[in-house]
Amino acid sequence: MNFLKSHPHLDLSGPWSFAFAPHPVADYERMDAVRSAGMTLHPCTVPGNFELDLHAIGAIPEPFYGMNIVEVTKFEHHHVWYGRTFQAEPRDGFTAELVFEGLDCYADVFLNGERIGSCDNMLVEHVFDVTGRLRGENELLVHIKPAVLEAKRHGYSRGTAAFAVNYESLHVRKAPHMYGWDIMPRAVSAGIWRPVKLRHRPCERLQDVYLETLSISPDRRRADLLLNYRAQTFGTAGDVYELEVAGRCGDSTFEQKARLRFDAGRLAFNVDDPRLWWPRGYGEANVYDVSLSLLKNGAEIDRFDFILGIRTVELVRTSVTTAKGEGEFVFKVNGEKIFAKGSNWVPMDAFHSRDAARIPAAVALAVEANCNIIRCWGGNVYENDLFFDLCDRAGIMIWQDFAMACAIYPHDADFQQRLAAEARAVVRRLRQHPCIVLWAGDNECDWCHYWLAMGDPNRNVLTRQVLPAVLHDEDPLRPYLPSSPCIDEEAHRAGTDFLPENHLWGPRNYYKSEFYLGSLCHFVSEIGYHGCPEPESLRKFISPGKLWPYQNNEEWILHCTSPVPGLNIADYRVELMANQIRVLFGGVPDVLDGFAFASQAVQAEAKKFFIEFFRGSKWRRTGIIWWNLIDGWPQFSDAVVDYYYAKKLAFEFIKRCQQDLLVLIREPAGAVQQVVAANDTLQPFELEYLVKDADTAEVLAGGHAIAAANAVTPLAEIPFDPERQRFYVITRAGPAGAGVNHYLAGKPPFDLEQYRKWLAAAYRG
Repeated sequence: MNFLKSHPHLDLSGPWSFAFAPHPVADYERMDAVRSAGMTLHPCTVPGNFELDLHAIGAIPEPFYGMNIVEVTKFEHHHVWYGRTFQAEPRDGFTAELVFEGLDCYADVFLNGERIGSCDNMLVEHVFDVTGRLRGENELLVHIKPAVLEAKRHGYSRGTAAFAVNYESLHVRKAPHMYGWDIMPRAVSAGIWRPVKLRHRPCERLQDVYLETLSISPDRRRADLLLNYRAQTFGTAGDVYELEVAGRCGDSTFEQKARLRFDAGRLAFNVDDPRLWWPRGYGEANVYDVSLSLLKNGAEIDRFDFILGIRTVELVRTSVTTAKGEGEFVFKVNGEKIFAKGSNWVPMDAFHSRDAARIPAAVALAVEANCNIIRCWGGNVYENDLFFDLCDRAGIMIWQDFAMACAIYPHDADFQQRLAAEARAVVRRLRQHPCIVLWAGDNECDWCHYWLAMGDPNRNVLTRQVLPAVLHDEDPLRPYLPSSPCIDEEAHRAGTDFLPENHLWGPRNYYKSEFYLGSLCHFVSEIGYHGCPEPESLRKFISPGKLWPYQNNEEWILHCTSPVPGLNIADYRVELMANQIRVLFGGVPDVLDGFAFASQAVQAEAKKFFIEFFRGSKWRRTGIIWWNLIDGWPQFSDAVVDYYYAKKLAFEFIKRCQQDLLVLIREPAGAVQQVVAANDTLQPFELEYLVKDADTAEVLAGGHAIAAANAVTPLAEIPFDPERQRFYVITRAGPAGAGVNHYLAGKPPFDLEQYRKWLAAAYRG
């Protein structure tokens, strides 16, 4: 929500000072006390992170280079103080609030030597009422305590469990990945990682509002909306309060005005001929600019400005599927089935103060890759408002996990209360965004009940009781999934082979193995394949002596990512890349450039196959969210764009095979393969298509066809010979535009140099 722009506010981001020490001898309430204790106050910038501040003053080397990230663990037990002064006077008729959008994590906040509050959660905004406490020249001091020490204050029962480096994260409300993950380094961190401001709000004001779509008529000529509001007023019986709401999207407008008879309530109204919000490919992502005013005796005293996307969303889901595919997991928007194709969204940066600067380019990459969905993974922070704003306007659906991943979290009353408060804050901040189509309780915690010997995941009160209760209060109409994958009571009895939505990782040997071809799931929300970054990128984070060879290379292992040397969390992934090359091409190049290209080629073919396998069997399969778009630190990974924004070959393949209209070749059925047109729009398209052998120029299929709306249309059949290796070039033209695709036929291994030639010939334009 955006507060009225004329409300006075003071940006307190920018230059600050910081000091640090391993063992403070006292509690310090003023910056002078920090200095008197013998600590040096160094310059820094807010938003920021402790490690970045240390690097800026020369206390540690560049964290992402070589083995340097290991050095930051030396500072995990340090206390940190951040301070600054600012000018601000009290304002009559206004409430003064200090707003920390992101404070990591256990912190005491002092204003002019007085402790005004504490916090223990980096994932939500913290607001401190400072009305009557401002005095012209003001001093703000924040004391951040080490999260690794605070974690020791909690009990750890048999009912909690996690993997090696993540156990200490269980009670701590930080992004789970920060303790070390197979895609992120260990950087436990501290700091003021999002902006700070002094905000003044009218004493009489709108506290909270939510405008939602209740229903859309079958002919889509009418939308029923519901405005939920909470105000704060102090008037007498003679005062008249009113709400006035107005919205505009192009030439579509609405206006409503109603008497406010109590500070809380709801206002229902309808919009004729609404402009609906649609996911990419299915229509325009229309949004209304809305203003809601609070009037007192006819004069405006407060206003919220926000956007509205008029749309309905439904998740049609069964508990299990069958060996015959009798089950379902599909999103419906405005009553239409949506084939979902997109990426998992992982941390933008290991140091989250840098997230905001990376978001626009990353969302632009998702748009370029023709994604219509992003899954915000539960090991991350809740993303910056800018991210959701961009996705609203781009028509990218958001699957939003709550911030829990790969663990069995505490179930005690204190943790339940803290999680409920966090979820309530997150839902209230984000629910106005039409892009959010699903709340999910966590990432893989249901699975963890099996991995960590905890029994039935349906005993998890956090995802079966706490979060549903919050959503019932705050956002009851949006779909909710307890976990991903979700193993409900029926699925627990049937077994995890029958999950309708699943994560497909498996052996990652040959991407067309039975593990993938035989999967029963309808929707895959994680699936990936490793690909080596370009050598130019490697030289930015691997030291010269460690660039090559890859075997027994500590820097490759650390950046693969095995975040704590010696624990061997993901050290196998270096050899994994080599094994994938061996399977597809029969051997591993003995030079870095050749290794990088071969690895990227395997990744590209694998992800292309995954997407086309799912698209080609629409609606038996309903969506694929691959892992992942872009790295949050320099590494060897499943990402198709590296940390430095260099695109791997897989990005270009995905960009083509996620186009709204795609001609592809299905996997063999006996001695034939079917050529089909997958159309992920709500209109049919005429097209001309051609399938040719790249070596002989033989035309195997071609002609004119109409690709049915939101369906897969069979076009032709071509012969299949498992003993013959061929490279088919598939072209199409028509009102939907021209397109090129390819299919690699036959059994591996393929000749790497021949493969290079095939690619060059197919995509020379």
